[in-house]
Amino acid sequence: MTLSDKAAELKRLHTDPEILVVVNVWDAITAKVVADQGSKALATASHSIAASLGYPDGENIPRDLMIDMVGRIAAAVDIPVTADLESGYGDAGETVRRAIGVGIVGANLEDKMAPLPEAVAAVTAALKAGEAEGVDFVLNARTDAFVKAGDRDKADVLKDAIERGRAFVDAGAPCVFVPGKLDEPTVVALVEGIGERKVSVINVPGSLPQARLAELGVARISFGPWTQRSALTHLAGLTRDLLAGGALPEGTQPLN
Repeated sequence: MTLSDKAAELKRLHTDPEILVVVNVWDAITAKVVADQGSKALATASHSIAASLGYPDGENIPRDLMIDMVGRIAAAVDIPVTADLESGYGDAGETVRRAIGVGIVGANLEDKMAPLPEAVAAVTAALKAGEAEGVDFVLNARTDAFVKAGDRDKADVLKDAIERGRAFVDAGAPCVFVPGKLDEPTVVALVEGIGERKVSVINVPGSLPQARLAELGVARISFGPWTQRSALTHLAGLTRDLLAGGALPEGTQPLN
């Protein structure tokens, strides 16, 4: 597929009746492994990429390194890749432009609960960058309302998330990412407030089942750094077994 074809396919996957499940990857080999299992699209995880290169999360990894890695991931597979671009490194439009240049057709963009006009301006800049590059860029505009809720009243947090989500959709974002461990009434309210198949969520241990999220009208599920944490948990256990004199498990697959 061409870059435009990949962008169109990624957008279609967000509106298709079947919920989009994107498993987060952090380098070329994890991208290949996940793509080979029948994935329709891939998502990168900024936290995981930063950790793999020795940086803490939160735009501590230089933008050049992040762009290089998401480009390597996009080049390793033949399906659409959406990248976690954190909050845009101070220039959402330029960061998206550079991401498109290395084969990325969608992105998460965090609002970090910045003043709403500022957050909307970043969304607009990202989408305009896509237009300028001739790509119908699939922006998954993220609000950190729940992530940064602290001890605020839950009703106020939900109100903020819906207000911001609506503003991002009105600005042209096809989907709004609301990370957090959300219960069913919260998911229902978000879908009703932002729009059917306009809400993207993260699945963490204890989250609602995928099938139920699909029934509630959620568009997309991702897993953030939890895929890397799961892989590293397995590696830690394997290491303990090997150090204790164990052997590699039967059925271990070679990498192509």
